[in-house]
Amino acid sequence: MKAHVSSILLGVADMERSKKFYTEGLGWKIQSDFGISVFFESDGASPVGFYSREGLAQQVGTSPEGSGFSGFVLTYVVRTEARVDEIMAEALAAGATVLHPAGALPWGGYGGTFADPDGHIWSLGYSDHSPDQPFAE
Repeated sequence: MKAHVSSILLGVADMERSKKFYTEGLGWKIQSDFGISVFFESDGASPVGFYSREGLAQQVGTSPEGSGFSGFVLTYVVRTEARVDEIMAEALAAGATVLHPAGALPWGGYGGTFADPDGHIWSLGYSDHSPDQPFAE
């Protein structure tokens, strides 16, 4: 198995609320809306989509119940500290919960973390230490 992700599916409790958060709040564009699932334009990266939390849990053979830290974080690397601040502000205005305000990180970078309305964790980051990072934008 290669270290590659074909797509990322997020289980959500309220499809319309999640679509609004990502489209109106963060500016994502819907590529396909199948009713039970939604996929966003990926700009060449692994596509991100939604599926109902219960339906996705049933599909993969696990319980939809869960709380606390899942051990899974989506990372979004940008080219400036200012862009980290901009995205954090967009997410907060859209209804995100700030988990770690943007600021200096212990390893020398700059970043912040928020959770979307379903608790999916997004870690935003910037560092000038490595010019070959997998930048999202």
